[in-house]
Amino acid sequence: MENSGSVMRLLLLCLREARIAVQVMFALRLVTAAALSSPGGRGLASWPALLGIAAWSCAVFFVYLLNGVTDIDEDRINGSQRPIASGLLTPRQAIVVARGAALLALVCAAVHGVALLVPLVALMLLGYGYSAPSFAWKSRTGTAMAVVLASGLLTYFAGCVVAQEASSRVPVLVFAAAMTAWMGLVGTLAKDFSDVEGDAAAGRRSVLVTRGQAVARTLCGANALAVGAAFAVCAAFLAPVLLWPAVIVLLGAVWLAGTLAYGEKGSTRRPYQVFMIVQHAAHTAALVLAVQGERVA
Repeated sequence: MENSGSVMRLLLLCLREARIAVQVMFALRLVTAAALSSPGGRGLASWPALLGIAAWSCAVFFVYLLNGVTDIDEDRINGSQRPIASGLLTPRQAIVVARGAALLALVCAAVHGVALLVPLVALMLLGYGYSAPSFAWKSRTGTAMAVVLASGLLTYFAGCVVAQEASSRVPVLVFAAAMTAWMGLVGTLAKDFSDVEGDAAAGRRSVLVTRGQAVARTLCGANALAVGAAFAVCAAFLAPVLLWPAVIVLLGAVWLAGTLAYGEKGSTRRPYQVFMIVQHAAHTAALVLAVQGERVA
């Protein structure tokens, strides 16, 4: 019993390190894409679908746990309270768990089929390239954005694979494009505001480090408004079922832009919090509409 308790504590610490909110968000992206691809959520009511969701979740867990290991110096400078930076979890322990998650992800995906295995391997390779010191794609805003955009598209594609039914293509394409842009063009910038000190010390060349707060805030706000407006227009003309999620993103973009322009400069975590709230709300709205069986064809 004592050993099982220790293992559970280790896994919970690793889950905290891999950022629970991010893990939930990736699962929500996958499930939302699957539901939009299969009206009424019919494609989710099967063991293959559950296996696919488990495989993707393990892969994302591996990616973010590895990121936590490689970010230890920056996290400590930035005062992070995550388990590795605070000393509750050793990098060695995290690496062992990450490898186990990677293996489990590959096995589950292989059982599910090649259509899921290929994008899952691509996601894991992108995650490795993002964090591994030999590549460190996280060090520059451009390469970080590229990885985030690719991982978003792969996740939505995997959701369509998991659904095993493609009765509706336009709504899921519009939603995937809009929310991937929200991740890459907005989230990549928003997350850096609270990490600038550690990023600079680690030699990263993000927009915030190289161009400063004013430029980064303006760019992030402008990107958010552009994504919100484009999503609203595309939803109105191409996928009316997505109008409410699009409105949420547009209003969220205005909220984020206002926070960046007029919010307290010391509230460095607020832009990322707003970014996360908006994407959680938009995905939840789209998922509810899809599961309720709205016409999405």
